[in-house]
Amino acid sequence: MNKSVKENVSKRVRFFNRIRYAPWFSQLVIIRRCNLSCTYCNEFDQSSSPVELTTLKGRLQKLKSLGTYAINLTGGEPTLHPDLPELIRYCREDLKFFRTSMISNGFLLKEELIEKLNRAGLQDMQISIDGVQPNETTVKVLKSLEKRLELLKKHAKFNVVVSAVVGSCPPEESFTVIQHAKSMGFKPRVLLIHDQEGQVQLSEEQLKVFYKIKKLIPKGFPEFTDYRETMIEQGKAPFKCRAGSRYLYVDEAGLVSWCSQTRSVFSKPLMDYGLVDLRREFYSYKSCQDHCTLGCVRAASSVDGWRKQDIKKSIA
Repeated sequence: MNKSVKENVSKRVRFFNRIRYAPWFSQLVIIRRCNLSCTYCNEFDQSSSPVELTTLKGRLQKLKSLGTYAINLTGGEPTLHPDLPELIRYCREDLKFFRTSMISNGFLLKEELIEKLNRAGLQDMQISIDGVQPNETTVKVLKSLEKRLELLKKHAKFNVVVSAVVGSCPPEESFTVIQHAKSMGFKPRVLLIHDQEGQVQLSEEQLKVFYKIKKLIPKGFPEFTDYRETMIEQGKAPFKCRAGSRYLYVDEAGLVSWCSQTRSVFSKPLMDYGLVDLRREFYSYKSCQDHCTLGCVRAASSVDGWRKQDIKKSIA
């Protein structure tokens, strides 16, 4: 076999492995610090520094080399990172990810920053709003964010997804959040509050509001999948979790975990991650998966539901 033939075979093998195991969606923590301290959240601190730009670019290059299609910049609060626009530009122009998005609490959004994000090429921003009025659990509510949402409506050229979080406020307030999001032309989404292991916990009253919200969200909306309803009705919604493969979560230290809620269960340095790891975690069973409420993990895993998974032997 001559050199050119070997190279072509090698390219086909790499392409085939990418199709089989590469991440559809990766989340990269660019700063752990947050300007808020919502009591239900365990994904922040109030002291750490932003990850260096050169370090983040190296991690983004690695994620691209692993075959990542869509990248999401998260935290903490990403808008606290001084190089956020440059990171988005780098993802879009240099690395050419298929989709570049971010998550924000919205509190630090100003017209100048929104315009910078427009120029950088941001495609999607997700803001989760917990309710209408501040309470002991959260200040991430409509009353606090109304002006920022108006700025987004007026200036943002990227998609804005507003998520109502059922379980973090009086139930009817979640319904109001969805109504407000629709009235402003944003994409509505519903999230179920979970505990620190990613497991669902809702009262009967909260469940009633969930079903009420469901009627407001278009049936074809891709984020509103059947698993939430199944979990509510049956207590669990089994699926084959492909975290660590189809979905990658990379924290501020550069460690890959199954997700934000399992950092103490599984981790490995991103820069040492490779095909062997993607393949192993693709097939690995996660004992938390049947009760998981993390929509990004479920969405990334959904395409491969027909493929096998290892027997129940891992601990989570």
